[in-house]
Amino acid sequence: MSSFRIVIAGVAMLAAVPAVASSAPSSHALSEVRGTAALSWVDQQNQRTFAALEADPRYRGFHDSVLRIRQDAHRIPVPAFLDGAIFNLWQDAAHPRGIWRDATPGSFLAGQPAWTTRLDVDDLARREHRDWVFQGADCLAPDDSPCLIQLSEGGEDATTLREFAPLSGGGMSGGFVPGGFLLPRSKQDVAWQDRDTLLVARDWGEGATGVAGGAMTRSGYPFVVRRLHRGQALDQAVEVMRGQRDDVAVSPVALSDGEGHRLVLIRRSVTFFEDRYSLVTGQGVRALDLPARMDLHGLLAGRLILSANQDWVSGGVAVAAGSVIAVDPDGRKPVQVLFAPGARQAVDEVAVTGTGVVMTVLDSVRGQGWVYRPDAAGGWHGVRLALPDMMSVHVMDADRRSGRVFLSVSGFLTPQQLWLADSTDGSARKIMELPPQFDTAGLVVGQEWAISTDGTRIPYFIVHRADMRRDGRNPTLLTAYGGFQVSSLPDYDPVVGRLWLDRGGVYVVANIRGGGEFGPAWHEAGRTTGRQHVFDDFAAVARDLIARKVTVPAHLGIRGRSNGGLLMGVELTQHPDLWGAVIVGVPLLDMEHFETMAAGASWVGEYGSMSVPAQRAFLERISPLRALRPGVRYPEPFIFTSTLDDRVGPVHARLFAARLQALGVPYLYYEDTEGGHSGTVNAEEVARERALEAVYLSRLMNPGR
Repeated sequence: MSSFRIVIAGVAMLAAVPAVASSAPSSHALSEVRGTAALSWVDQQNQRTFAALEADPRYRGFHDSVLRIRQDAHRIPVPAFLDGAIFNLWQDAAHPRGIWRDATPGSFLAGQPAWTTRLDVDDLARREHRDWVFQGADCLAPDDSPCLIQLSEGGEDATTLREFAPLSGGGMSGGFVPGGFLLPRSKQDVAWQDRDTLLVARDWGEGATGVAGGAMTRSGYPFVVRRLHRGQALDQAVEVMRGQRDDVAVSPVALSDGEGHRLVLIRRSVTFFEDRYSLVTGQGVRALDLPARMDLHGLLAGRLILSANQDWVSGGVAVAAGSVIAVDPDGRKPVQVLFAPGARQAVDEVAVTGTGVVMTVLDSVRGQGWVYRPDAAGGWHGVRLALPDMMSVHVMDADRRSGRVFLSVSGFLTPQQLWLADSTDGSARKIMELPPQFDTAGLVVGQEWAISTDGTRIPYFIVHRADMRRDGRNPTLLTAYGGFQVSSLPDYDPVVGRLWLDRGGVYVVANIRGGGEFGPAWHEAGRTTGRQHVFDDFAAVARDLIARKVTVPAHLGIRGRSNGGLLMGVELTQHPDLWGAVIVGVPLLDMEHFETMAAGASWVGEYGSMSVPAQRAFLERISPLRALRPGVRYPEPFIFTSTLDDRVGPVHARLFAARLQALGVPYLYYEDTEGGHSGTVNAEEVARERALEAVYLSRLMNPGR
């Protein structure tokens, strides 16, 4: 009975949070990301949210629980093959920004890695008084040294690139190379042409390109590639290729395989989903004959390995959308189809090793692992890996020098396992696994199907207690993504486990259209003006949960980030009566102006454009910012974003919250001043945001049956 009083008190407290007395700054002022008026308003909103949620007696417990998860030493280090060693970026309480380190394969596979630190990012940030976040390393094949270390300020997409020799061999002592390559902050992509030459795509500046606005597309990415030799200043680099301002981006790509073949390509992303590749030669560049809609995965025996996201015919070979194929870049050998998915299958991830191709395949949204190798007859032979069923399978890294590949295997109730597979013999063995991070006793996982408005069957996973009562009173959290051909899979999430499932909640993941769960066609059905299918599918899952007496709107919460944040905004405005809580994370919400906000122009291929009449009418109709109406009873949303998000940007969330404020609609808003679009950058910040969510969602709990 005491817990029931706490919940009631918590709900009353949230409902009583006063709106900010003064009106929000103008839309123009809020659009100034670091403007004084905007940041003052953000601070007011944050303080108001902190007063409401951090004052709750449960907040500290939630926060500390997430922090323990994020800093738990019992985590599987994310491994990367590099120069015969296993590299990893490790973050913990002592190293919140992380240390980049390596161990021998033998010690790592034995479960007792002897780590050597190559770069301490926390120490670097302290010494240089910079808010450095490690964003990866691009290393020169075949020796994997030197590397270009990517560092960003606070987690934004723009990076600074610095040459680094991570290994102690080859006469190099390790560390940043004195007088080495240094490319200052920009959104930029780089490929090693040789040890002393880079191909660089970045903002070269208006004066250097003769193009108003500099060498950046309307989406905010580079479109001019130049060749930079060691010792040259940036303005001495010579142009190799340029795209157009209306492209999404142009970037160089270097590929190599275990047989010594090496290709340097330039990728011109005409839209978010359509690419044109050119081969860099001694005479210039040569266009390659490849499908426009495809994903390039690597190089094997001199052939490009890619996934075709459209039907394609080459040299009389018909390729079905969703297939994995091998293409001779010189066009002398016919295209070969490695894998063509069945009706309920989709290729999720593909990696290329030194001896074969490893792919994860979804079969009715259940993960499988496969390896394919060239056979003696000149074709390809596939073998399914012996992995657990009803799991998600992710490629962590592949070794181009051997057939080895690391796979992550997990399920809603199964902690992450690290597997080592080998494309040479089709073997797979479990290397390590995490201990449980929440109590799964009595929990079960099921897969159900809802019927959308047009009759399409929509699958969803549901995690609940085996003795769950079908009385409509179960607190339920529903999530989905529904875009960009990204699949929502049954991954292990200890934060959801401890803060939701452990407390009696039901967790649901919907596999709605727009994702990649059933291949390119599933995604295509939810693009541009077909996007209403995405929104209808999500609502259909909610209604199915209600019809099955799992929950009712008062106890049904929804959560989504980025494109999923757009989904949450639409569901809030189209179906305000279906939800008891709505978490809207780093969202797109102003769909009438998204093309001119941050990197929004790059997503026209996904959402449509205001310049196309039919798409304009659709975007105007579904835009959550426009759809808010006075007099409608909306559930109080929790909106969070990041000031340093230079991909979607914080302005969408700000304008939406300001509109709610003007309408007198209750809401909670949190803007993290660090971290980019992918989220907060250290464990403390993650713990704070997720704890705020957990307190907010506690209103759905109903322990006093």
